[in-house]
Amino acid sequence: MAKNEKAVASVLAFEKKLVPSDGYFYGGNWEELRQADAIRRNPIQLKEFNETQKKKAKEDQEVLVSATPLKLIEKSVRGTISNRLKPAVASDPLKLNAEVEKANLQKVDACALAEHQDTLKVAFTLKVLGGIEQPSACNNEAFLNSYKEVAKNYIHTYGFAELAKRYALNIANARFLWRNRVGAEKIEVVATVNDQESLTFNAFDYKLHDFDTVDEKVQNLADQIAQTLKGEISYLLIKIEAYALVGKSQEVYPSEELVLDKGKGDKSKILYQVNGVAAMHSQKVGNALRTIDTWYPEFEEQKSAIAIEPYGAVTNLGKAYRTPKAKQDFFSLFDKYALGESLESAEQEHYVMAVLVRGGVFGQSGKDA
Repeated sequence: MAKNEKAVASVLAFEKKLVPSDGYFYGGNWEELRQADAIRRNPIQLKEFNETQKKKAKEDQEVLVSATPLKLIEKSVRGTISNRLKPAVASDPLKLNAEVEKANLQKVDACALAEHQDTLKVAFTLKVLGGIEQPSACNNEAFLNSYKEVAKNYIHTYGFAELAKRYALNIANARFLWRNRVGAEKIEVVATVNDQESLTFNAFDYKLHDFDTVDEKVQNLADQIAQTLKGEISYLLIKIEAYALVGKSQEVYPSEELVLDKGKGDKSKILYQVNGVAAMHSQKVGNALRTIDTWYPEFEEQKSAIAIEPYGAVTNLGKAYRTPKAKQDFFSLFDKYALGESLESAEQEHYVMAVLVRGGVFGQSGKDA
């Protein structure tokens, strides 16, 4: 045991291998927007379209429609008191009426499609990188050599096939739309790899919490992701465009900003925008893509995938599903695995490598040892 403790690196960091951009929000109409974008993606079709238009009289020429960048709207609203009241107020009708009469004035950001638009388009890029066997920082040569051997064995044994399949499914099922996915009539996802091959998915054909079933298109995308994670390809750039038929004028949901120094009378909800275009944080997109952990102890009871995190943290539930006490957290497993000890199952190996793909600082200080 003493030998292992000496081999644990006190400085250890891994760069993330899945690098999403922010997701930009656009509005348009289902048929014409998808058709126009499909022509733009195909150089041959685009050339034929342009040549056809040149032959027409100027007044008869058609123009490919473009999605309209969605902008934020500021609203001033008068809300009602809806928070839980103290028992003394809630049980006294006079005090309750006095409380209800108080105006709950707010300024909030909102985002919605225009009155003639029925489709939300969310576009982002995802860069996939290799080099998982090389930490970005490590101050212990013995540990580094041991870890490199373990990483090479994982690549040789599993080839990142399982992780890549799950990442590909989370692209295909449009999990990254989050709340915008709920209530959509149709969702189509188009993934264009290195500005060449485009793969089109009907998002509702793929389940959110079942990663066992894949089709040829998902497998195609997964194979390319796996090749990159293994280091056979230097990098992969995937352009992802999702079209959600949500209905004319419907509200859509960009990321909400966390404002720590909010003063009284300031806007109570601030949404994220980039250069005037409503957007979703890259962190939120990344969280959706790595929501692949069905290996945590309570999965059979919960039946819900969670994001890959060192302690299986799900912040909206206020719970950590992988605890050090149960020896199911990343650090308990990694400290054994990286030093050449066998883990109980392939699933634990997949989980450990998925956390390394996520990236982070994982060094062990002398106080922790």
